[in-house]
Amino acid sequence: MPLSTSDRSLVEPVFRRLNVLRPLSAEARASLEYAMVEGLQRAGPSEDVISEGDPVDSVRVVLSGWLCRYKTLEDGRRQIVNFIFPGETCDAHAFLLRVMDHSIATMTPAVYAEIKRARFETLVAGNPTLSEAFWCETLVNTAIQREWVINLGRRVAVERVAHLFCEIVERLRPVGMTDGNSCIMPVTQTDLADATGLSVVHLNRTVQELRASGLIVLRDRTLTINDFDALKEAALFSPSYLHVYRGD
Repeated sequence: MPLSTSDRSLVEPVFRRLNVLRPLSAEARASLEYAMVEGLQRAGPSEDVISEGDPVDSVRVVLSGWLCRYKTLEDGRRQIVNFIFPGETCDAHAFLLRVMDHSIATMTPAVYAEIKRARFETLVAGNPTLSEAFWCETLVNTAIQREWVINLGRRVAVERVAHLFCEIVERLRPVGMTDGNSCIMPVTQTDLADATGLSVVHLNRTVQELRASGLIVLRDRTLTINDFDALKEAALFSPSYLHVYRGD
């Protein structure tokens, strides 16, 4: 059965994202498109898509909304270890392990595709470009994780927040979710604090510092970077680890 226009629009961020990493063949695109549409799932904000300790039997690809990976200490303190944006994969190869070692939750209403392990393995086995694209996605996620470790371990507060803002815009740009150097910012200050290892009070002060310097505007759930080069310099940011530009 032919896919509807709305179905094609919904899955388009995935193909924009994967094509940056590895151009897909027409056959690969068609196979993945049908698999995603068949596995559509919807979730409200603050819902666990999968929890630490759960068995893994599916690959989940985000179509709309913002999600996060997180770990929680026994006393309830949470550390967000990465964001997951439209077009990105939650757990492309996690099914090779027995259980999840972290949780994935929605931060906004979200739509994602859930592709069962057997179906996913058949897809990538029959389409080399699709297999390479998903492995690239996994490798880029690992590179992002390394950068987040540096952010938490070595950058001071203003560098951490500036770096996160630069990264968000650069990750949303390839999937068509920016307007120049502006993008939606639908998450709370608590989410941003948990992602940068700061208290909410310290996070707020840091955001105000970036605002006062004229580098950013954060208003009405929209982030605008007024001077991207200056913010990159303040953050010690280089986008090369994101591999979103061919030739990086």
